[in-house]
Amino acid sequence: MKFSLFVHMERLNPGQTDEQLYEEFAQLCEIADRAGFSAIWTGEHHGMSFTIAPNPFINLADLARRTKQARLGTGTIIAPFWHPIKLAGEAAMTDIISGGRLDIGIARGAYGFEYERLLPGLDAWGAGQRMRELIPAIKGIWEGDYAHDGEFFKFPSTTSAPKPLQKPHPPIWVAARDPNSHEFAVANGCNVQVTPLWNGDSEIESLMERFETACAKSPSLDRPKIMLLLHTYVGDGETDLEQAAREMSVYYNYFFAWFKNERPIHQGLIEALSPDEMAANSAVSPDIMRRNLAVGTADEVIARLKRYEAMGYDEYSFWIDTGMSFERKKASLERFIAHVMPAFSE
Repeated sequence: MKFSLFVHMERLNPGQTDEQLYEEFAQLCEIADRAGFSAIWTGEHHGMSFTIAPNPFINLADLARRTKQARLGTGTIIAPFWHPIKLAGEAAMTDIISGGRLDIGIARGAYGFEYERLLPGLDAWGAGQRMRELIPAIKGIWEGDYAHDGEFFKFPSTTSAPKPLQKPHPPIWVAARDPNSHEFAVANGCNVQVTPLWNGDSEIESLMERFETACAKSPSLDRPKIMLLLHTYVGDGETDLEQAAREMSVYYNYFFAWFKNERPIHQGLIEALSPDEMAANSAVSPDIMRRNLAVGTADEVIARLKRYEAMGYDEYSFWIDTGMSFERKKASLERFIAHVMPAFSE
């Protein structure tokens, strides 16, 4: 099982500048690259200081000069916000700049806040349909002389300029949860990214079952890869781990609030949650964080990840966004590199 880093610029309050956040983001990526992580993933979000990521291709082009060997992935492009010609060209240019290290993760998106601002009236179903039309279209544009007459996009014969360095194109990953998404990904030759959030091993097992079922429905096709994305923290003792669980609980409370899209937002930040409001949300309590996420000592994290490797996951992505200080995230990542990764070396 390979390891990758999943990271945004993220902020719960206005305590840091964007410049500081970007430099910290880049430093974490450089640490992961030097340690031999197989890939670095960063996503796309708009108008949200919670996860600052307006165009992942810009970040990845910069990381191409700051890193040496890690693949560089969009985790993920939000499909309904892209025209296929624009996506094909920007991705191809990034693939050239990175020396053929680009992977493209694509999702339908999750936040109603973003749908309201970029495509008012869009819902999750419509976003998923746009993704299903987008992926075959970008493949056709990369191949060249491709015309499209679909439900959402119509354009005459077009060839990507430039074309990607990787042939026939960079690997494509689909963020999948429901069985239909898994089936679409496998049938279209795409790898799969799954994100169980805080739901624990039962959800992680279920997501693998959906993937295996989808593979069984397309037996003539090569089995794609599947990546598990999970919040991770390697602690140096019980006191440290208790603090990490509390911090992750706060992070997920804000995740919930953004997802519900009901609270006032000022200058890109959601209205602060009170301790009582967070305590009332038992679904993401500190105990749940410790029980369901990869939060533990190095030995505890190794044991958990060995289970995921045995389930058949090809890649484990260390999701480092937690609302913690940069110093705490960096220390956890360095403990993971020193004490967890060697247990998985070939």
